[in-house]
Amino acid sequence: MTDKIIYWNTDSTIFWITDSFPLKYYGILFAIGILLAYSIVKKIFIKEKVSVEILDSLLVYIIFGTILGARLGHCLFYEPSYFFHHPMEILLPIKKIAGVYKFIGFQGLASHGGIIGVLISILLFYRKNNINLFWLLDRIAIAAPVAATFIRLGNFMNSEIYGKPTNGNWGIVFQKDDLIPRHPTQLYEAFSYFLIFILLQFLYKSNYTKKGDGLLFGIFLVLLFSARLIIEFFKENQEAFENQMPLNMGQILSIPFIIFGALLILWRLKTRQVNPIV
Repeated sequence: MTDKIIYWNTDSTIFWITDSFPLKYYGILFAIGILLAYSIVKKIFIKEKVSVEILDSLLVYIIFGTILGARLGHCLFYEPSYFFHHPMEILLPIKKIAGVYKFIGFQGLASHGGIIGVLISILLFYRKNNINLFWLLDRIAIAAPVAATFIRLGNFMNSEIYGKPTNGNWGIVFQKDDLIPRHPTQLYEAFSYFLIFILLQFLYKSNYTKKGDGLLFGIFLVLLFSARLIIEFFKENQEAFENQMPLNMGQILSIPFIIFGALLILWRLKTRQVNPIV
C-alpha cells in the first residue's frame, strides 16, 4: 500500500519587517478571516437596509474582544500558574528570555476565550446602541465560521495545535517537532467550520431566521462547538495537565456553549419571536 504522508516544514514567517518584527502567515490569515467575515455581514446589512456605520463601529469592538478574549483565555485556561508569575506577558507580546524581555508576538490564543471576548464586546455594543441583540448575533454567527476557518489555517502554517499520531502510513509530518505522521486537526477544523458557514448561509437565504431571532446563533453554537469537541479526540493536548483528564480543556469549555445553543434553539422554536432590528 502506498504511503500517503505529507512532510510539512513551512517557515511560519513570510519575511522580517525589521530585525525583531516578523510578518507571519498566522497574522495575515487572521486578518483575512476577520475582513472576509466583515464583508459577509456588510452584504447582509446592505440587503436588509441597515446602516453599515453600525457594523463599522461594531468591528472595532469585535477586534478588541477577539484578541483580548483569546489571549486572556489562553492565560487563564491553559497556563494560569506561569502568567500569574509573569503578568506583563499577558497583554504584551514579549517574553523574558535569559533575563531579558524580547518581542515574540502573542504566543498563545485560546479560541474559547476569543468567542467569550466577542460575545462580551457585542453585549457592550448592544447596551450602548440599543440594537436587537439576537438579530445581531444571528448575522454575526453566519460569518464567524469563516474567520475561524482562516485562523485554523494560520495554525496549520505555524505547525501548531496538530493531532495525535495516525498510527498508519498516512498523515502529515510536522517536521518542526518530530517525524511522526499525525492527524492534521487544524485542517479538520477549518473544513468543518467552512461547512458550517455554508449551512448557516443556506438557512439564512431560505428565510430560516423568520422562525425566531437567535435561532441561527443557537445552531452556530451547537454545530461549531460539537465539531470542536469531536475533533479534540484526535488532537494532542496543549498542556501536560490535560493528560490526566477524561476530556481535555477544549472539550470541557465546548460543552457549555453546546448546551446554551441547544436551549436557545428550543426556546426560539417555541416562542418564534422576531423583533424589529432597533
